[in-house]
Amino acid sequence: MPKVTYITPEGERVVVEQAEGTLMSAAVENQVSGIDGDCGGVCSCATCHVHVDEAWTDKVGPAGEGEKGLLELEDGVEENSRLGCQVKLTPELDGLVVRVVGR
Repeated sequence: MPKVTYITPEGERVVVEQAEGTLMSAAVENQVSGIDGDCGGVCSCATCHVHVDEAWTDKVGPAGEGEKGLLELEDGVEENSRLGCQVKLTPELDGLVVRVVGR
């Protein structure tokens, strides 16, 4: 299980050791500010929008088509934008850093 660092909209660094599931589910479980996960992780609300640290974009991979459609409607979208519900946490992502966009 990987360690993930979330940087909240307020600039607080929240480190989740042994994060499980997706970026969104681990954030909600650990009460990370700015990630609501209103849709429960079915890629329909974009309340888990994050910017993946540039060092990790290749390992995390690009957004899928459905994800891109939702991101097009969001403010603050960048090339490294992802929806946390669509990023499955794997051992290869140990050390991942993301910045929470928030609303």
